[in-house]
Amino acid sequence: MERKIKVLIVEDDEDFAYLIRRELEKHSGIEIAGSCAECGSAVDLACSLEPDIVLMDLHLGSSTMEGIDASREIRVSTDAKVLIFTAHDEKNVMEEASRQAFASGYIMKSQIPLLVENIYELAAGGTGQEKLLLHMALSGLTSAEKDVFWKLMGYSSGARMSKKTEANHMTNILKKLRLDNKREIQHVFKVLYNSP
Repeated sequence: MERKIKVLIVEDDEDFAYLIRRELEKHSGIEIAGSCAECGSAVDLACSLEPDIVLMDLHLGSSTMEGIDASREIRVSTDAKVLIFTAHDEKNVMEEASRQAFASGYIMKSQIPLLVENIYELAAGGTGQEKLLLHMALSGLTSAEKDVFWKLMGYSSGARMSKKTEANHMTNILKKLRLDNKREIQHVFKVLYNSP
């Protein structure tokens, strides 16, 4: 028997959470691992339930930053992919979420018929959208920092720099990405190993 895709639902609108649950329950290949309505619980549940996909409402609490911060913490702390599910279609909000949340996908709440398809595609491997979103997260790096990033990911640009210069660039990369160490970079960006 094929293993089901475990999904954690993070949604503070009870009616909408019910609609999502109903949609997912129609599919035998998906198992709802749990659900919650706030960021702190989302991170704790993602760590304990080990879902494959976290369906994350971007606007939890008072701002979109709460959903963004919870998404990035889940991506750094677990193997779950985060599919942001939101009513916000403002370009700047989407770009900010893309750069900071390390999201694996982004779908509008008005696109609920596409939800299941997106879950199956993400569970099957790195999608084009996931790679695009992660590349957007790298957009603030300089070309030299990107050379160091890709070297860490197993690629060589042929650029030559001293160990000290490389270490300085790595410090800048960690600061810009708000990550603690090289292992976190490799974990969050692992889907890019095959696509420099």
